[in-house]
Amino acid sequence: MDFDFLAFEGPLAQRGIGVIAPFDLALERELWRWVPMEVSLHLARTPYEPVPVSMEMARLVSDSHHLAGATRDVLHVEPEVVAYLCTSGSFVNGVDYERSLTKAICDAGAPDAVTTSGALAEVLHQLDLHRVSVLTPYDADLTAALHGFLAELGVETVSSDHLGLGGGIWKVSYRTIAERILAADHGDAEAIFVSCTNLPTYDLIEPLEAALGKPVLTANQLTMWACLRRMNLPIVGPGRWLRDVS
Repeated sequence: MDFDFLAFEGPLAQRGIGVIAPFDLALERELWRWVPMEVSLHLARTPYEPVPVSMEMARLVSDSHHLAGATRDVLHVEPEVVAYLCTSGSFVNGVDYERSLTKAICDAGAPDAVTTSGALAEVLHQLDLHRVSVLTPYDADLTAALHGFLAELGVETVSSDHLGLGGGIWKVSYRTIAERILAADHGDAEAIFVSCTNLPTYDLIEPLEAALGKPVLTANQLTMWACLRRMNLPIVGPGRWLRDVS
């Protein structure tokens, strides 16, 4: 058999992102759509908690000891950055606690760390945004905690809507999400933030930005942008604002 091994190159050298996800994440495929071919995502999950999506759950899944353990679980594949992929868990206890979570991840051995709400703060600062509309899948209390987090950042929530879901967030249809985003927007808002890494949004971003004439910021988009920024790699995927902060 004549087989020329020299004709084959690769595989493509991979660069890794460690991802710590809540136990109920169901959108791994959406995460992969945000990264270039040379990037691999290495997932670990927080322990299962038998509670609905709520303030209680957000606090349980953001336990710094769990995040440290999950970080150590992915370090053997040498990720360049580790992301805590959870919006509510990273905003529920405020800005200082969000910063403590990145410290806990780095203290566990990660070379760099990102949280979803920390990534949101970075983008709001880079784009100089001070007034936003918000859509969440949460209940009223957890949504109010997001408003508080934004207020700590000096950002006003000019309008807000929430779906009131205690679970199954990944099952919400694009039609429902788009309708609620359009309804949640406000003329004074400079952007709209769609919270929750378990809410599907990828294919909605470009058409909604065109319809609203303003940035649409979504949780998985922000998190992957912040990771790739630390790796000096461009993000792939929709979002006009990405070009402004690259």
